[in-house]
Amino acid sequence: MRKLLAIVVILGLVGLVAVWFLSAPRTFAAADLPDHAPDLANGEYLFWAGGCASCHAAPGASGDDRLKLAGGLVLKSDFGDFHVPNISPDPATGIGGWTTLDFVNAMKLGVGRDGEHLYPAFPYTSYQRMTFEDIIDLKGYLDTLPAVSNAVEETALAFPFNIRRGLGLWKLLYVDGKAFVPDAAADAAVNRGAYLTEGPGHCTQCHSPRNFFGGIVAERAYSGAPLAGGNGSAPNITPDKDSGIGSWSVSDIVGMMKTGFLPDFDVVGGDMAEVQKNLARLTAEDQEAMAAFLRTLPPISSQYTATKAGGDMM
Repeated sequence: MRKLLAIVVILGLVGLVAVWFLSAPRTFAAADLPDHAPDLANGEYLFWAGGCASCHAAPGASGDDRLKLAGGLVLKSDFGDFHVPNISPDPATGIGGWTTLDFVNAMKLGVGRDGEHLYPAFPYTSYQRMTFEDIIDLKGYLDTLPAVSNAVEETALAFPFNIRRGLGLWKLLYVDGKAFVPDAAADAAVNRGAYLTEGPGHCTQCHSPRNFFGGIVAERAYSGAPLAGGNGSAPNITPDKDSGIGSWSVSDIVGMMKTGFLPDFDVVGGDMAEVQKNLARLTAEDQEAMAAFLRTLPPISSQYTATKAGGDMM
């Protein structure tokens, strides 16, 4: 009996060590980054493509105040409430003291400046597909925005979600830090659209159902999903003719991005109205590229009915 107990204890300790090792934050080193001077114009473009102001501007901000990224928005979810941080260049309450490497590790690996795992309410599972150069450009642009002193309340989830170390195991399934790989069988426009949609645009984050662990169900990506906090549902944007956008042409999709009007002359609403404002800032070529990419997706019948509260597109 003593030997059996000893074996159980040893195996338990080995398991704990293995979990601790596997859950450790992984980060890039400075040597992994390219020698790249920030292109501020591209950084600004990616800022809007990624919808940064939509989450990080103070709630209710409009006009130029949307460039004051003081944070403070509360995102409701099944796991708890997430407090969106200040990402202005303020050195005390924002990311003014962050290096480019700190920012890259947050964007591509979900690791904060102090080495802590970041909650994936911050969509780094999509941002990881961005190139190092684009992320460096984005950081350069963020550094030019107004510094705002605003200490945002720390996100405090209930047990066991408050144990951030556990995210290291979750990341083994969903985070590899690899940039988007173009499809050799697709043309340049479709690949550009795929990059924008799956990387900075992070469209899968709202339009895809999630499993028990909160990870995106890859085989049903873009087919619609209930929005976090019970605020309606995001629509199916695959080319399914019954429940998706299969009847939409590329020009229909581009028209929605530019104006917010749908093919039936309705308008986008809810969360999608905010997204559309960002999409309208993209070039016509990039809007067409994103539309072309969406048309290449496999049609999937939706399990959800989109609602205006959830950003109806149909």
